[in-house]
Amino acid sequence: MKKPPLAILITSILLSQVAIAEEKNNSFERFSILGNKQELSKSAGSVTFISETELEKFEYDDIARILATIPGVNVRQEDGYGLRPNIGFRGVTPERSKKINIMEDGVLISPAPYSAPAAYYFPMTSRMTAVEVTKGPSTIKYGPNTVAGAINLVTRQVPVGREAGLDVSLGSDGYGKAHGYFGDNIDDFGYLVEGIHLRADGFKELDGGGNTGFDKSDVMAKFNYQLDGDDYQQVLELKLSHASETSDETYLGLTDDDFDKNPYRRYAASQLDVMEWEHQQVQFSHHIEFENFNATTKVYRNDFERAWFKLNGFGSSQGGSIPTLQQILTNPTDEQNQVYYQVLTGQADSTLREIIVLGTNDREYYSQGLQIDMTWDMSLFGFSHQLASGIRYHEDEIERNHIEDNFLMRSGLLQSTGEATVATATNTEQTEAISVYLQDTLTLDDLTVTAGLRGELIDSYFKNRSPQREQDFQYKTTRLWLPSISAYYGINDNSGVFGGVHQGFVPTSPIQSVDIKIEKSINYELGWRYEANGNKAEVVGFFSDYSNLKESCSISAGCDTDVEFNAGAVDIYGIEASFSDNFEINKQYSVPLAIVYTHTQSSFKETFYSDFEQWGFVTAGDSLPYLAKNMLSISLGLTAENWQVAMLVNYTDEMPEVAQTALTGDIRDSTLAGLHTESTLVVDMSASYELNHNSQFYMKLDNLLDSTDIVSRRPFGARPSKPRQVSIGYKYRF
Repeated sequence: MKKPPLAILITSILLSQVAIAEEKNNSFERFSILGNKQELSKSAGSVTFISETELEKFEYDDIARILATIPGVNVRQEDGYGLRPNIGFRGVTPERSKKINIMEDGVLISPAPYSAPAAYYFPMTSRMTAVEVTKGPSTIKYGPNTVAGAINLVTRQVPVGREAGLDVSLGSDGYGKAHGYFGDNIDDFGYLVEGIHLRADGFKELDGGGNTGFDKSDVMAKFNYQLDGDDYQQVLELKLSHASETSDETYLGLTDDDFDKNPYRRYAASQLDVMEWEHQQVQFSHHIEFENFNATTKVYRNDFERAWFKLNGFGSSQGGSIPTLQQILTNPTDEQNQVYYQVLTGQADSTLREIIVLGTNDREYYSQGLQIDMTWDMSLFGFSHQLASGIRYHEDEIERNHIEDNFLMRSGLLQSTGEATVATATNTEQTEAISVYLQDTLTLDDLTVTAGLRGELIDSYFKNRSPQREQDFQYKTTRLWLPSISAYYGINDNSGVFGGVHQGFVPTSPIQSVDIKIEKSINYELGWRYEANGNKAEVVGFFSDYSNLKESCSISAGCDTDVEFNAGAVDIYGIEASFSDNFEINKQYSVPLAIVYTHTQSSFKETFYSDFEQWGFVTAGDSLPYLAKNMLSISLGLTAENWQVAMLVNYTDEMPEVAQTALTGDIRDSTLAGLHTESTLVVDMSASYELNHNSQFYMKLDNLLDSTDIVSRRPFGARPSKPRQVSIGYKYRF
């Protein structure tokens, strides 16, 4: 089923030479989804742009901490370092960021965005120079997921002249960062080479000792060539990158009692857990721009290989009922669970009835395609039009080769039973998709109206490659068109109102039964925006009316296999508000301030029972799990000519672990019945001092108050937020 990448690459490159493509060498726009030319203050939708200056203020490596400053973003923490983030917009499930479009330089970057969208790979945030988030009707330009929104991560551009930079940092828990880049432009040829390495020993304390940290590396090279003519600007660019990670991470958490005693403890049964992955990317781009027309062609190929060796649960050679890890950790004093808990923690040796099962989820992905995006500014019938259109042919695939091995606990150490390795999942999912969009932005005086249409034409395939199961094959097809319309009206030069409606869609994966329906919704937003002299304010109300909400449950959510469930009609609605200004105390000092608030509510519209444990018995009116009602972010700083100090305060409400009755707070029957994540209040601080124009010292404190909260009990037990982390660094640029 896997097609050789060379054939599509050669074909695409030939097509790209006759297609009209992207902008000049020193432009940011060909990798942006918002674009420098677009007046964001008059955008008919919710868009946010975080610049390199803002990213450097707190020197975050964790994308979740960055997105906390954007309204409407809901995040579930997991490992504390953001290695595998869980991001949602406007109430969609944050689980593995699978319902938002994640892009790098305008290209889908998830391992298999259609076939297996769970983001086990996420680009290293530390090397990005901008982060763009779009929600609402403008999402119709980006697919396949159009319910919630899109995030685009912009990498460093090839410079117009010689540029170089070095960033080194050391911190607590063995944290270290080494980041450097060098680029130049010689006549019409430009290049950039960039590399970064991150590491930490980890903040968790493994029973019996051992590392709980990670090592990550990322290397990128870009080469471009300018081919300007008298009437146009044109550039060709090749981007190559390689990234890898080894992290001693686990899905195993703690009982609530053990969490209270030491939230950073890790049980002995997780001592062998380790994730290893590699990611490669090749991207060829061509851009050309005339006076009122520009177009970009991108040919891309991403390969991702990962193997996560980790605790799956218990087995037995003697038969009988075996509790799940979640059941053991939720009720460890139960007569049946107690012996399993003692083995799990290394307090007792296991017998043949308490065999510890470790699995290796070995997966290979590829994602490749050709996309062309064009814009055309024109006047017609007295109106100013900006036409935007695009087409993309995309293929992706996931190949699973999952296995399990049996171990016994002996004096706090895991020892193999010597039994043969067992294959647990051997299958392939593949998708071929053609997507198109057309969007017209019409301007007349103070009114701007944008109408768009997106088409998704999807063919998906599933094949079971297990012995004796080769006949298990499934083919599905999806054809649909998704409309959107939005408008902005300028009340005066500084403020305006905007609103819109668009159709949301999330496809089903190839392995799922035809009984699982695609996710569909009608999404509305209405807002007001003000901007003048650096002062910005915005209030947006949103409402998502789902005709069918679907959810997938994988091992990261506590399920043995990847399976999806229908929930029927659901409503999600809320308010996003933001305010920012820079108050000048005098000519030397200023105080930047930013406040972001999000309120979100949800409601199942139907009464039903689901095998998905996070839902269980649902009564109409119940709210969704893992959705905080209130989130607040306050950023405050003090800046002078050559130094600055900044503080960021983030508050998130507690979240129910399962569907919750909104009025009474009663929890339905579940292993996690009655349990919530804890509300969190996290304060981060940073400071920097410029020695001269080229060099800078900085210091940062993540979690200044050293607060410790339960951020999740998924998939197995209570898991903590990251403790206080102190680091100091030095930057040099020329």
